[in-house]
Amino acid sequence: MYVYLTAVAGLAVLLYFYIQAHFPYFGADFAYILRALKLGVRLLWYKRTRPFYSILDCFLDAVSKHPSKIFIHFDGRAFTYGEVDKQSNKVARALQAEAGLKEGDAVALFLPNEPSFVWTWLGLSKLGCTTALLNTNIRSKSLLHCFSCCGAKALITSAELQDAVIEIVPMLEEQGIRVYLLSEGCSVPGITALSDNISQASDEPMSRDLRANINIRSTALYIYTSGTTGLPKAAIVTHERVWAASFLLCTCAVTEDDIIYVNLPLYHSAGFLIGMAGTIERGMTLVLRRKFSTSQFWDDCRKYDVTVIQYIGETMRYLCCTPKVGANDNQRNHKVRIAVGNGVRSDIWAEFLNRFGDIKVREFYAATEGNIGFINYTSKIGAVGRVNFLQKFFFPHTLIKFDTEKEEPVRNSEGLCIQAAKGETGLLVGKITQRSPFTGYAGNREQTEKKRLYDVLKKGDVYFNTGDLLRFDYDNFVYFQDRVGDTFRWKGENVATSEVADILMMAYCILEANVYGVKVEGHEGRIGMAAITLKEGEDFDCSDAYKQVSTYLPAYAQPRFIRIQTCLEMTGTFKMKKVKLVEEGFNSTLIKDSLYFLDSERKTYVPLTKEIYRAIAARDIKL
Repeated sequence: MYVYLTAVAGLAVLLYFYIQAHFPYFGADFAYILRALKLGVRLLWYKRTRPFYSILDCFLDAVSKHPSKIFIHFDGRAFTYGEVDKQSNKVARALQAEAGLKEGDAVALFLPNEPSFVWTWLGLSKLGCTTALLNTNIRSKSLLHCFSCCGAKALITSAELQDAVIEIVPMLEEQGIRVYLLSEGCSVPGITALSDNISQASDEPMSRDLRANINIRSTALYIYTSGTTGLPKAAIVTHERVWAASFLLCTCAVTEDDIIYVNLPLYHSAGFLIGMAGTIERGMTLVLRRKFSTSQFWDDCRKYDVTVIQYIGETMRYLCCTPKVGANDNQRNHKVRIAVGNGVRSDIWAEFLNRFGDIKVREFYAATEGNIGFINYTSKIGAVGRVNFLQKFFFPHTLIKFDTEKEEPVRNSEGLCIQAAKGETGLLVGKITQRSPFTGYAGNREQTEKKRLYDVLKKGDVYFNTGDLLRFDYDNFVYFQDRVGDTFRWKGENVATSEVADILMMAYCILEANVYGVKVEGHEGRIGMAAITLKEGEDFDCSDAYKQVSTYLPAYAQPRFIRIQTCLEMTGTFKMKKVKLVEEGFNSTLIKDSLYFLDSERKTYVPLTKEIYRAIAARDIKL
């Protein structure tokens, strides 16, 4: 018996070392798959439960379980689960009495990051309303467009955004849309102050019968795309999608004892679905900020004992660009153990860990309206996720070859798409099934149809076109390469703008770079150009910039034109806007910014004069 046990133990040790050597991510894969299976069972139970169990019901259970637990920290104030629940009841009753809102009505929230955003949404949910989350940066035409998308019956806003609303009030009144201001008074015709009504309303619980017909496929939210290429599109977010997104924190091993720091806007999916809804799903505490602050970030984390942070790539970079403190100051003096987000560059990722400690960075890939996503549950720097059999089975997806010049998938003689090989960049598409639906955009059939791709792997199948180029490596890691619109073709080669931007920012003088392709008369494709900003006190170092691009980039990928700007125009989630830049091109007669041209003969960047511009137009200069 002893010999037998010794042999078994020996085999177990050998098996362990074999797995470690040949399957180094087995443990992480196993833990992730186990969590995913548990969450899948939960979601299945929610689908079949009658009446339907929503994220609101999860919040109400948390209120019953720990009413005195802090739900939100904001600007030095703390709000418990019980307090937020009562306030949301008051909001619901005030809106019910004043606006006559009922189940199925759509209401637009035009609010900044503050606790009233949370309890107003909860109050609307208790009435069975669908909430449209409006980007607080949009104005005029775009703001009106958002109403036409979702058919909202009312708009709720705050005093600080009143001026943005005033200019469209007459048009809203014409459409029968009522405007409510979370303020004690308002003298503007067409806007009703609501704060007094809320304060006088009862905080008694709302009847569940008010949302009796809501189910898992009902629309919970409209979340708008950034509008980098036009007017915003209202992505339809069902209650099923809310649950699925809220589970992301759980897959990262976040628990109810954690405290999460959210400075991303609540009108977007990352802040709302992952940050706020994820907080409710876990029953934990949320530290909410109006907006990201580099100087206050770590102070806030220390003050509130934050253990989980949300990020996007730019916030990570801003933190890494802060001055390094003295030897006596400890930048690792915090309790943050997990960072959840997307869009961080590999070099910034490595620097972040080096400066701020062993934080588990959980980079993910997803889209608000998409039906496929990934998460890097390992510590592999640079990857946005891993491919595993479970995900492939439940959410079929693939990478297909894509022609960036024609901006369409490559198809074979049978009219079917061609799958990209391992290690090859391809367009990510997710099969549209009952388990992985694509609900589309409200009031925009044309854009919804554009995202559907037919006859992908076999005749009659339908896939969701993510519009993103990714790469699966031989170890099953997933790497984001570029967005289709952000990739251009020059000299018969594909150029990834993010790669060029990374190289440009290696030049000491350059702070930020926005890379894009522009048309040149008489040439096919698009040639590389970059709009950049300079570090404070620095001038554009032509020689250093040339050195970086010529050393690390092939000739076809080197940006031939540089445009220096005081700031780069971005969306609310720090995505760089390119459409206007692309349209303006490198016409020195129209552009007031300083322009430079890569002179390959002189091996440097030189000012783009009118003479050089004319020579390029006349094709006297070879590009």
